[in-house]
Amino acid sequence: MNIIFTLHSKRQIKKRNLTEQEIIESIKFPDKTIKKHNKYYFQKDIGRGIIEIVCEKTENNIKVITVYWI
Repeated sequence: MNIIFTLHSKRQIKKRNLTEQEIIESIKFPDKTIKKHNKYYFQKDIGRGIIEIVCEKTENNIKVITVYWI
């Protein structure tokens, strides 16, 4: 499965001092996953705090919409 980052998500990752690798690991191995309104919310404690990643899933891709601290 391919992970695609939107321009918005790339900006949010940089703004929040995260790395794309942290996001990929959090999607692959989340602490919690919530599905609502056809979107997936992956939550992960990465040591410095808990992040939430909002994604859309298709058959072959996961598109990262945004990322934020919770």
